[in-house]
Amino acid sequence: MKPIATVKTFFDPATFTYTHVMHDADSRKALIVDSVLDYDPKSGRTATASADEVIAYVGEQDLTVEWIVETHVHADHLSAAPYLKAKLGGKTAIGSHINAVQKTFKTIFNVEDEFRTDGSQFDRLFSDNDTFQVGALTVTVMHTPGHTPACSTYVVDNEHAFVGDTIFMPDQGTARCDFPGGDATVLFNSVKRILSLPDSTKLYMCHDYGPNGREYQYLTTVKEERERNIHVNEKVSVDEFVKMRSERDATLDMPTLILPSVQINMRAGEMPPAERNGTAYIKVPLNAL
Repeated sequence: MKPIATVKTFFDPATFTYTHVMHDADSRKALIVDSVLDYDPKSGRTATASADEVIAYVGEQDLTVEWIVETHVHADHLSAAPYLKAKLGGKTAIGSHINAVQKTFKTIFNVEDEFRTDGSQFDRLFSDNDTFQVGALTVTVMHTPGHTPACSTYVVDNEHAFVGDTIFMPDQGTARCDFPGGDATVLFNSVKRILSLPDSTKLYMCHDYGPNGREYQYLTTVKEERERNIHVNEKVSVDEFVKMRSERDATLDMPTLILPSVQINMRAGEMPPAERNGTAYIKVPLNAL
């Protein structure tokens, strides 16, 4: 009998972020994708309300969490992976190109010499075409860079795909490419790879911003994206896309939470080491981004 994947999605309106919990209906083994740690930029305080909703659902459904994965080093929200791991168990993971992101931002933030840029903060690093199990479900890792060098899409039996920031809902388009290591041509090719999946494959968004006042949405299909995505539908050439993306990115401000998010997420969600007074600090590099 073919295994059945069940997906539950949680929305964080403060950062417009979707967290997905997928489980194998038979074994109750589960995967958590792109969790959120609440953060107040005005006070520097963190909270766990968003993650606690996930924990409550896992308990209600009697799930066993095997994996807590990131699609990339997010620049718009903090990861709750360490908190979820402490409460639920499971292994943390991200794409193996995390080392490129860590090397870049270790310099930008001038972090402590002891900070390792080999991705060892995570339990596992995934390479392109790696597979892993969630119960009887097989998850294939697709390296889909362009937004960042370390972006990955997680494809479950060609029926579900968690795409991170690579692509958005059809009326929203695609992710920006102007962060360090981003590349519009690379993103175009990554999106085309995602859109080579079967037409019926469900695509789960990491973010949605409700363009033109519509309600927030997180789910579409390969067919819908291929036909209607405003940036990368099947009629758009790579040259047209690169021109559009470059011109558009030049008008965008940096995400509100990029400075705290990257500093923490490149550490697999852990806080920077406390200083002599016992307090951890987020740095603000002046004129660096």
